Amino acid sequence: MSMIDEITREKWILGAFPEWGTWLNEEIDATEVAPGTFSMWWIGCTGIWLKTQNGTGIATDLWFGNGKRTQKTKEMAAFHQMRNMTGGRATQPNLRAAPIVFDPFAVTEVDAVLATHIHQDHIDPYFAAAVLRNCAAGVPFIGPQGCADLWKKWGVPDSRIKVVRPGDTVAIKDVEIVVLESFDRTVLVTSNETLEGTLPTMDDKAVNYLFKTPGGNLYHSGDSHHSIRFAKHGKEHKVDVALGSFGENPVGNQDKMTSIDILRMAEALGTKVVIPVHHDVWTNFKADPLEILLLWNYKKNVLQYRFKPFIWEVGGKFTYPDDADKLQYHYRRGFEDAFTDEQNVPFPSIL
Repeated sequence: MSMIDEITREKWILGAFPEWGTWLNEEIDATEVAPGTFSMWWIGCTGIWLKTQNGTGIATDLWFGNGKRTQKTKEMAAFHQMRNMTGGRATQPNLRAAPIVFDPFAVTEVDAVLATHIHQDHIDPYFAAAVLRNCAAGVPFIGPQGCADLWKKWGVPDSRIKVVRPGDTVAIKDVEIVVLESFDRTVLVTSNETLEGTLPTMDDKAVNYLFKTPGGNLYHSGDSHHSIRFAKHGKEHKVDVALGSFGENPVGNQDKMTSIDILRMAEALGTKVVIPVHHDVWTNFKADPLEILLLWNYKKNVLQYRFKPFIWEVGGKFTYPDDADKLQYHYRRGFEDAFTDEQNVPFPSIL
């Protein structure tokens, strides 16, 4: 039998996905973070793997699922948050645009699993299953009540789940996690009932996090929209690096921060670096983060900005403060060992 005859759809899936295999898992595991710094990797959407100088690893909002995969369903489900928000019916064309760069089932070590909120692209059953099977028995799952309810529904033991609300602090080895208010107004219209005349509450559905590490502080804003209350967070806490959910909102929709919102958030928080995320993942919200860099260059002198934007790529690494002055990420280009050996070419001038 030929190789082609033996190929099946299942063999293709197992052979080709996740697209990066365990490349990134291996990089994260092997990285030794220098004293006075912290490193993090963008896993996609708002998923971040944070690692400290003492090897503490914290996974926040990792997600390994899909968006739409068929056009056969013509309407959004009743009470879908986007249907609640817009009054529209047609199924939104939110296909996953970014690759899956991390193999959840190859995870071997993590010190905590966090989720900022209940939406399906920020909390993941595959990663939960992998952590329960492969990692230490004491690894906690930390999030607001709605996330705890999902983990419990999926089979995460109650003893492993820690419910948090704004004002709480949690210590994970050398990291202090400060739980702050979320400003994700889309989560407020995430409900399975009629909302007119009700007063929805945020804290059980979504939170923001400030990670205080020995090498600096990281602010994770989840899916927060812009809020003047970012200034309160910045006044009360030292923020070195801030993540903001950026995207191009379709007509009739307000779900992501715009480029000017990202700059306003950074200014209000008093951060040194602001990094847009989430713009990578949904085809119908795709946006060009270079727009943020353009506006920053236009406004930085007149408004005396004290921060810099950093334009990242999914799967990329960022180390603070080493990369604080960089404006754009590029994947490692390789070939550092060129001409270690003699070329195998007919004659030197061929290339």
